[in-house]
Amino acid sequence: MSDPRIPTIDLRPWLDGGEDARAAIARTVDEALQTAGFLLVTGHGVDPVLRSAIREAARAFFRLPAGTKQPYAAKVGGRGWLGPGAEANGYSEGTQTPPDLKESLTFATHEPFEDPVVNAEWYAPNVWPREVPELRALCEQYLERMGELEKQLLSLLGEALGLEPDFFSRHMDHPTYGFNINWYPGTEVVGEPQPGQFRIGPHTDFGTVTILDRQAGKGGLQVWTDEGGWQDAPFDPAALTINVGDLMARWTGDRWRSGRHRVLPPPADAPAEELMSLVYFGECTPGTIVESVPAPVGRVAYGPVDSHVYLREKLDSITVG
Repeated sequence: MSDPRIPTIDLRPWLDGGEDARAAIARTVDEALQTAGFLLVTGHGVDPVLRSAIREAARAFFRLPAGTKQPYAAKVGGRGWLGPGAEANGYSEGTQTPPDLKESLTFATHEPFEDPVVNAEWYAPNVWPREVPELRALCEQYLERMGELEKQLLSLLGEALGLEPDFFSRHMDHPTYGFNINWYPGTEVVGEPQPGQFRIGPHTDFGTVTILDRQAGKGGLQVWTDEGGWQDAPFDPAALTINVGDLMARWTGDRWRSGRHRVLPPPADAPAEELMSLVYFGECTPGTIVESVPAPVGRVAYGPVDSHVYLREKLDSITVG
């Protein structure tokens, strides 16, 4: 269920344990994020019943006719429904792949900002489908827990680098987090994959940390490592998958790598396979300046970058059309 490069971390000793246990976990995290940029975490306290209920409600929406879903259509980075052909994550690497074989419901920060300029670009009310009224309460409960878990993880990451526990988390007081429910239907919905087409093309995430609740499948998540190339990501139904994004990699001066990954197309021997992922994208408060931690922690001295200038460029890069 685990891999030396992608270990499973139990958060309970981190939250409740003694100094020695916390130090051992911090070392393991640092080593893993230098290799693949991925971890599995258990002891996170996220109710599996809640996760299943979100999937059930979202599936009811995704199975609706396209015409019923169309009024909720949004662009990449917006709020609402991303329909077939809206996104190609491989574009972020400069690869002209066919569009990703997925649909998404996408949500973001639920509270407006004080700055009207920031609001104009980064805030809009979330769009909740009327056809599945139960989805809103379920997602809001889930997102409250994701915000708490993100801060716990960021404190762990700060200490894993020998920095203050709030080194990262103090920049997340009012983040523009993203939340996608990604639906990967079978070929009866998406058709036969084109050459080089994926459910999600090869890419790295753009922000700080991503918290992923995934399902195992033949057309599932693969992770890239220099030693092994593309390999199926380890799976534990009790665990959440955590990966570092581009901004966190820059922040650490490339000590930690932004985890490169992809989601395989529907497999030829299981063409009707359907999977769904709940993906929380950790981001910073707008206006955060991300500057590389100096050596000996950091390995590359990137110039300072405005977190949201970077995010906007990346979101635009994966938009089809």
